[in-house]
Amino acid sequence: MTATVNHVNQHAPDGLTPQHVQGFAQLAARLADNIGSIVLGKPEVVRLALTALFAQGHILLEDVPGVGKTTLARAMAATIRGQWRRIQFTPDLLPSDVSGVTIFNQATRGFEFHPGPVFANVVIADEINRASPKTQSALLEVMEERTVTIDGTRHPVPRPFLVVATQNPVEMDGTYRLPEAQLDRFLVKLSVGYPSEAVEIEVLRGATMRSPENLEPVADTNTIGQMVAMAQRVHIAEPLYAYAVRLAAATRKHTHARIGVSPRGVIALTRAACAYALIEGRGFVLPEDIKTLVEPVFAHRLMLTSDAQLRGVTPADVIRDAVQAVPVPLPAGHQAAPPS
Repeated sequence: MTATVNHVNQHAPDGLTPQHVQGFAQLAARLADNIGSIVLGKPEVVRLALTALFAQGHILLEDVPGVGKTTLARAMAATIRGQWRRIQFTPDLLPSDVSGVTIFNQATRGFEFHPGPVFANVVIADEINRASPKTQSALLEVMEERTVTIDGTRHPVPRPFLVVATQNPVEMDGTYRLPEAQLDRFLVKLSVGYPSEAVEIEVLRGATMRSPENLEPVADTNTIGQMVAMAQRVHIAEPLYAYAVRLAAATRKHTHARIGVSPRGVIALTRAACAYALIEGRGFVLPEDIKTLVEPVFAHRLMLTSDAQLRGVTPADVIRDAVQAVPVPLPAGHQAAPPS
């Protein structure tokens, strides 16, 4: 399998052959099955989490405590053979506890940098909204630039690099709302949700045996890096770029939106669509890929008006209106009429 991912035909128009696409899809399915053996009954959440990994994005998991947010993050870390670190965010956590600190070494008479837990392939930021805004902002640079600057010196983090942050709903006690700038750094926002009755019974039966520590790695970091590079070579037609831009523009013009989706959000949507297409076994993006991803990629980037919030309107409602209003491009270059 790794050999299939390694081999790249430079003569192919987009750098991908059917063998590449098939090998990618098969390996992605193995990764999903491995994670799904721990995170039961949530195949779509697992698929979207892998989409973020291959698109070089970060994941925000929001849900009530105890539904498996941290388990999903730990299972992803265990499935790829790489370093992972967990940061438990608390009100007294300092920025240096996240990024690292420079300490004077009396033996060498010099300053030495001691890396923080962000220096890993997978960083689990648990309950990120329980820390102060100052500590939350310590993640901003490393999430976007994949480097940490301490005392004027830039320190790159390992590649691939994925932040999986979990947060409790903001209505719960002891939480701080994440600022819009930090929310925009996450490629997708996912909700694990409660399991079905059958899945919950299955969890109870194997609760002591089913743990991320028992997972065998399916791929190493080099292979994941190759898969990330392959996702960047997926073909996306020009009309689909325009489709993504028009969806974002529709959110900006919506009467219930105080702040619409930013250009960074549009970039995130197209990157995620390329990775999702490969997971589905295609070397090209379809409009259905964009429709599937538009809510998890766009919803956390929307800020609603106060009146809309009082009326119970959600970002998902605004996105559904945008999808219905924007025509889907057709292969022939013509556009379908918007749904009535």
